[in-house]
Formats: sequence, structure tokens, C-alpha cells
Amino acid sequence: MSDYNPNSLRSASSADPGTKGRRWDLEARSLYFPKELSWLAFNERVLQEAADPRNPVIERVRFMGIFSNNQDEFFKVRVADLRRFTMQEEKRSGTKAARKLLNEIQDKVRALSREFDRIYADVMLELKKHKIYFVAEQDLSPKQSQWLKEHFRIKILRHVVPILIEDSTSLEKVLEAEVSYLIVEIKKTDRISYAVIDVPDRVPRFINVPPDRGTARNYFMLMDEVIRHCLDEIFGGFFEYDSLNAWSMKFSRDSEYRLGDNVEHSLVKKLSLSMKQRLTGEPMRLSHDRTMPPEMVQLLCSKLGFEDLDSIIPGGRYRNFRDFIKFPNPGGPELEFPKMPALVSQRFMRKRNVFDAIDEGDILLHYPYHRFSHFTEFVRQAAFDPKVSAIKINIYRAAPNSRVAESLFDAVRNGKHVSVNMELRARFDEQHNLDLTEKFVDEGIRVTFGIPNLKIHSKLCVVSRQVDGKERLYTVISTGNFNEKTAKLYTDYALYTSHQGIGQEVRDVFTFIDYSYRQPKLKYLVVSPINTREFIERMIRREIENVQSGRKGAIKAKLNNLIDEKLINDLYEASESGVKIDLIVRGMCGLRAGVPGQSSNIRVTSIVGRFLEHARVMLFHNNGYEEVYISSADWMSRNLDDRVEVTTPIFDEALKDQIREAFELQLQDTVKARLVDADQRNAYVPRGNQKRVNSQEMIYQLLAQQEKPR
Repeated sequence: MSDYNPNSLRSASSADPGTKGRRWDLEARSLYFPKELSWLAFNERVLQEAADPRNPVIERVRFMGIFSNNQDEFFKVRVADLRRFTMQEEKRSGTKAARKLLNEIQDKVRALSREFDRIYADVMLELKKHKIYFVAEQDLSPKQSQWLKEHFRIKILRHVVPILIEDSTSLEKVLEAEVSYLIVEIKKTDRISYAVIDVPDRVPRFINVPPDRGTARNYFMLMDEVIRHCLDEIFGGFFEYDSLNAWSMKFSRDSEYRLGDNVEHSLVKKLSLSMKQRLTGEPMRLSHDRTMPPEMVQLLCSKLGFEDLDSIIPGGRYRNFRDFIKFPNPGGPELEFPKMPALVSQRFMRKRNVFDAIDEGDILLHYPYHRFSHFTEFVRQAAFDPKVSAIKINIYRAAPNSRVAESLFDAVRNGKHVSVNMELRARFDEQHNLDLTEKFVDEGIRVTFGIPNLKIHSKLCVVSRQVDGKERLYTVISTGNFNEKTAKLYTDYALYTSHQGIGQEVRDVFTFIDYSYRQPKLKYLVVSPINTREFIERMIRREIENVQSGRKGAIKAKLNNLIDEKLINDLYEASESGVKIDLIVRGMCGLRAGVPGQSSNIRVTSIVGRFLEHARVMLFHNNGYEEVYISSADWMSRNLDDRVEVTTPIFDEALKDQIREAFELQLQDTVKARLVDADQRNAYVPRGNQKRVNSQEMIYQLLAQQEKPR
């Protein structure tokens, strides 16, 4: 077990450990695929789902929204981090290698933007086949135009206030990041002036325009287009003009913030103050309608303070495609994915309460195939069970109006000792977590904030209960958040166990979070930053030694991200020693697979489908005595060294089989799986003469068969 020194950790607001100290030479490029380009390859897979005609057309529209939202976050986080690093590196050493990567990123983003526009046009044609139309102002009939202008005056106009762009106007201070704007050209003879209009989010993004008489069509108009059509309603009577024209744009800011070192401020106050930094972070991406006049683009760059390291991305007519995630279905059910009703766990249903069910044996749930309500019921019953004395839980991201939180309120009202470790630094959920913290404190719940320089990313809940005069622990260890909303969209595992050794170690992890100098003694769990890296390296080494001794060696792992260079090197060594390695990596993968003499025994695939693959799983062959683990940790430096993460073994053979069967189905996927080769070209896994295997559908069918009432 390695020694852990909390004072040696980097600040949570420091650069990603994968960026700090990166090598930029050709040798590094041959060994490790750049993580930023790998992330773009992942988002390209999302865009492939939008392009795939096998997906229902409304789902294709929503995938375009997901792609767009992902791109926004990519620039706010990863490109901003690399940009910051590039400026520091050039100032320190004069090297231009990091700038070259920024240029590669911009080239890839522009290529994806062109592909997005092509897919958008294709999807719009497909929608028309189902009598769903996105219309521009030139498509409106006189009757529709009249209706729209009246609707605009009554419902929308009061939310629209133009900002005139004068010489003294600083758009960097006036405009908000990630908001869609229209830049209006007001032309009078040879004089041109400009104004900017915030496309309001206080009104529906999609306006359902009534059809002309006798048609059964659904007409939708985006709010951007509605405002364009009604520019005269906004400016008429105030300005003289010959013409009004408008183009869309939005920009991104660096989302980084620093907590500061003022010891007099609590973490809550520090975070509240630091969140304001996001409102004034440096602009670092401008995306605009590619038909925007060059002089207008130049004006925006000047007024927003863009520099040569920043990204200027021309695109289509609309900018906030992330709103398409919530595009309504005006047609029949065939335009969306078929329903997959969440499954009831028969192990829970056979018993009168959750604790009796868990006492009968470990239970493994696989969300979203299983109902997340089994967990909310676990907490609800713990809140009023007279035998329960205490509840401890990690919360990283909570759902709005969380039922988990409501049950914790009820528990403290019933006299239970409730402790919540609240991770205030969960990116983009900071404000929500601050608000929830205030509610917890008001209700009398004990709230802790973990270790100052360490995010608490583990997903743990432990309930203390008196059974036959003795304390008994009931524990839930999950690969995903205790979040009712994301549990419907993300695939995750959750282990429910009354194994007392595991329960005690989970409780020790909570103590470690409170008092980082009290390092837990671990027999069952693997915990970052204490021993996760050492554990994974030891498991890989064991497989290598087995092969070298003439036995079989195999590693299977399912991860969100694999970019830790030390572990990649270990996998390369294992591969060339003869260990067969199958990896399923949803997102970033720095490992170059299938390279002769380097990774010839490694196969990497990625699955992108209707659900976001989020579970982390490890299977080590161990000379036929396979060991199976689920974890909250990816194979990234931050998860191994800079966060509290928990990995748990699965002991029950039936539950091991459940994980194995799901993993094998994903290895056999011929519909949603892509090969992540050395150049990450995103080719679909060839089907050949194999049967069609959509692993997400087949895992659901497998579990549905297992959960049939007997």
C-alpha cells in the first residue's frame, strides 16, 4: 500500500494532470494518441448516430443536440486548458508543439462542423417525409407570416432588447458565453451600424407555426428565425434603414476557476466567489454563421478580444443546436426509440423490505435497464426503519428535486444520524450543489466537503442498522451517481451488499474523507488515491507472469477514458508478452491499438447508442480464477492520483456471470460498436456473416428474461 500525503496533491483547479508535463515529440505521438483529438473522435461517434438512418428520425435530431452540447463543453474545458498550457509553455520554453495540436483541433472541429451541416440537411429532408418541417421566413405563407408577427408582438417582443454596438461597446463584458445571439446589420444608403440581440431562453426555442387550411403538416420555426422574420417589429419606429439583416453567433469562455488561498473563507464561500470567474473568463471560441460578412466577423473578434490561439469556427445558420436535445416528437411513436420499461429486481420484490433482500445475498443492478427507484426505496426505507441509526452517503451530482435528498431530510426528522459528503466542485453542477448543501444544513444534516485538494468522486452509501442487538451495515457501491435523472440515460452498475467487511471499509473511507490522516486498512476495496494505481499495475503484472509461465493471461476492461500513460505502457508490455486484452472505451483513449510490436494483442472498441455507456468494469483472467471488479474510476491520472474513487470486487458467482455476459455481448456488438484503431478513424465493427447484435438492446432482453417473475 502506497503512502498518501494530502499536502502533495495538486489543486482541484490546476491543469489536468494529463496536460501538465506532456511530451510533444514524435515518439510520444507514436505511443499515445492526443487526448483532445481522441475526445473529438468520441464526439464524432455521437455525430455518426445523428447520421445513422437506422435510428428514428427524432432521435437523430436529438443526437445533433447532444453533439453540439458536447462541443460546447469541449471548448470550455479541454481546449481552454490546452490553450492556457500553450501560452505558459511558449512563454517558458518557446516551443510551438502545443500550438500545432491546437491547430489540429481546429482543423478537426471545422471538418466536424461541415459534416454536421451535411447531416442537418439530410435529417431535415427525412423529417419532411413525416410531415415535419423546419421553416425559414421565405417558406412562410402570407397567413403564417401574419400569425407569426402577431405571436411575436404578444409573446416574444417583451423579452427582446437590442444592444447597439458603438465604438465604446465592450462586447466581452456585455455578452454571456454559450448564449445564442443575432448580430444585426442596419443599413441606410452607404452607412452601416450594428446591434446584437440575445435569442431569449425565456420563451420556447421551437415555435409551432399553424399550418394553412387543409394540411396535416407540423411546421416548426426556430426562435432565431422568428426574430429574423420580425426585425422590423423590433427596430421600426426607432431607426431609419433601407435593409435589416441578421447572422447568428455565440462564443465560449474559459470555464476554469480558482478557489484561492484565503484561509478565512470557508470552502462554500470560496466556491461562491470563484464561480463568478466563469462569467468573466477569457473568450476562446467564436462560432458564427459562415455567410456572415468578413467585416462583421472581424468586428466581433475585435470587440470580444480574440487572439491568435483562439478558435474561430464558421458553421451553419443556427448556433444553439444543443436545444435539439429536447426536441418534441409531433409524430407517432415510431419516430423515437422503442420504449424499454425499466425492470423490477425480483430479488427486491420477493422480500418485504430492502434489508431482508440484501441479507439474502448480494444484488447487482444494471441501470437504466433496472429501476433506479430500488435505490430511492433503499434510502426511503432507511429514513423511517426503527432499526436504522445512521446513513452516510456521497453526493457528486444530484438530480433536481431529488427524491434521495427528500428521504435524507425525512431520515433526520426521524432522529437518524445523517452524514452527506457533498462534492462542491463537480464541474458545472457547483451552484446546484451549493444550493442543496444549504438545504441539508438547514435540515440539520451533517455535511462535509472532503479533502481540500481532492475531489470525492466515489459513489457510496452505507446504512447502520441494529439486528438482533448488533450493528449491521448495508452498503451500496455504484459506478454512477445517485441521480434519478441520469440513471435513466447512463449505463451503470450498483452493488447492494451486507458483506460486513466491505461495509466497514466503506465506513472507513468516509472517515478518511473527514480525516485524511486516518488512512484505512484495505482488504476488500481498492481506493484512490491510496492504492488504485498500484492495484491495477499489480493485476496487469500478474497476467504477464502467468503468460510467461506458460499459462493463459487475459484482461478485459470497460472504461469511459483511458489516457494514463503509465498504465498504457503497462498494457503495451502485457500485449507484447502475449496477454490478450479487450478494452471497451467510450470516450478518450490515448492507447494506440493494433500496432505491430507495440499493441498487437490489444483490441479497443467503443459503443455509442441510445444510452451513455458509463460503467467501469475490470475482469482479470487470473489463470482461470477470474476476478471481477466494478469501479467509479477511469484510467486517468486524475482518477488514480487526485480523487477519492472506490473499486469493489464482485464475489457472488451469479453476479460475476451477469457482468461477463453483458461484457461479451458488447464485445460482439455489430451495430453500435466502432473500432478504436491506432488512428481512431471510427470504422464500425464489421458485421460480416455474423448476426445483428445491438448490445444495449440484447443486455436489456437478457436481464428481462432473468427478472421474469417465477
